[in-house]
Amino acid sequence: MQPLEWPFRGTEALAAGVVTPHRLRTDFETVHRNVYVPRGKKLTPVTRAIAAWLWSGRSATLAGLSAAALHRTAWIDDWLPAELNRPSRDKARGIILHSDSLDDDETCVCDGIRLTTAARTAFDLGRRKGLIGAVIRLDALMHATDVKAADVELLADRHRGARGLVQLRHALLMADRGAESPRETKTRLVLIGSGLPRPDTQIEVLNDWGAVVARIDMGWEEWRVGVEFDGAQHWTDPRQRTRDIDRMAELEARGWTIIRVSADMLRYRSNVIAARTRHALLAAGCPL
Repeated sequence: MQPLEWPFRGTEALAAGVVTPHRLRTDFETVHRNVYVPRGKKLTPVTRAIAAWLWSGRSATLAGLSAAALHRTAWIDDWLPAELNRPSRDKARGIILHSDSLDDDETCVCDGIRLTTAARTAFDLGRRKGLIGAVIRLDALMHATDVKAADVELLADRHRGARGLVQLRHALLMADRGAESPRETKTRLVLIGSGLPRPDTQIEVLNDWGAVVARIDMGWEEWRVGVEFDGAQHWTDPRQRTRDIDRMAELEARGWTIIRVSADMLRYRSNVIAARTRHALLAAGCPL
């Protein structure tokens, strides 16, 4: 038999003759009632969302992080529960149910699955408790889609009185589609929170012939001060380390000062990040 696309509804697969009862029992396992995946397969945010939608009988609308997953947002943990929006509040393990009223222009269809639009998804995620987490989610969604803060502001005006609007508006002011990881977002928020000017993101540095020789996570091009978060591969991969050394030499030759940030610094010594950046900006003549 041909490999099955999964997740799938067991009754439908049996009726179509693409799986036998024996194979269904032995080669697959249930995620939700009548929803199956290959035995031992790890669910991703996307497949977890599809499994929940199939559990609903294809009647629910994907919302929250499940909608974000189908919008191809990165940095969603695999273990987080799926989220559906539907009037019925019958419960299922591993699924969070919402019963929000959605206007017609707040939903869309992707690969035959109804989900909240990027703007409505941002509206929902940006109101969830925790400002830093909200900004991280907004950054990731904006990076993956063409949604803009103004699009989300329109929904905030439409849904006056909704819980979390104050935080949402604050988060939208702080969001930046240029962030390529949660730690880049956190680094940027450390800089802004310390009173430094808001940095630009993904700054391209060109050589004398107009070719891009480096792209800096964030910084101030006028003062040629950049800040970069170095993931583990920058320290453990010898080839990456060599590329980093050559890249830094190129940037220094072009007058850039780069403040490098590690996970340890971001978690335990964020004041050092701010202090080093402030010192570099002052040395470059920035009037702080």
